Amino acid sequence: MAALEIEIKAYCDDRAKVAERLKALGARHIGLVTERDLYLNHPARDFKNTDEALRIRQANGRAILTYKGPKLSAVAKTRLEQEVAVDDFDSLLNILQYLGFHEAGSVVKMREIYLFDEITICLDEVESLGFFVELEKKGSEREQAEGELFSLAADLGLDRFERRSYLELKYNI
Repeated sequence: MAALEIEIKAYCDDRAKVAERLKALGARHIGLVTERDLYLNHPARDFKNTDEALRIRQANGRAILTYKGPKLSAVAKTRLEQEVAVDDFDSLLNILQYLGFHEAGSVVKMREIYLFDEITICLDEVESLGFFVELEKKGSEREQAEGELFSLAADLGLDRFERRSYLELKYNI
């Protein structure tokens, strides 16, 4: 069963200050990773119109295929999310292209990851877009999780939020 991905994203003017606050709160530093996301569009329906996403992510020598359903919240990026790890990025992409899927865009980011309780915090440097902080929790209690995320964001000094995806920001869609 797929879980909800409950997420908020904020613009970040001082990445070092956010990292210091995370450490002071007791967040655990997980690591640093470069992620390359390739988004695909469906051959018979436009994901831009249905507010869905299909993405293949390359990170640490792995590929992850992700489906994201339409946003379910007016204040956060809450969506149904289903993921599967795949051994061979190129073969997966070829199969999807044989089925008629086509590339919709790509996003590259350097991501520093922290964990605080059940919340994943990512300090992102997104190619051609700048610095952001994403706070994410998986689960089914949308409103409670959104409250926790916005509370943590306030503790981190974040107050300029963005509901659009990096893909939407990069391609102005």
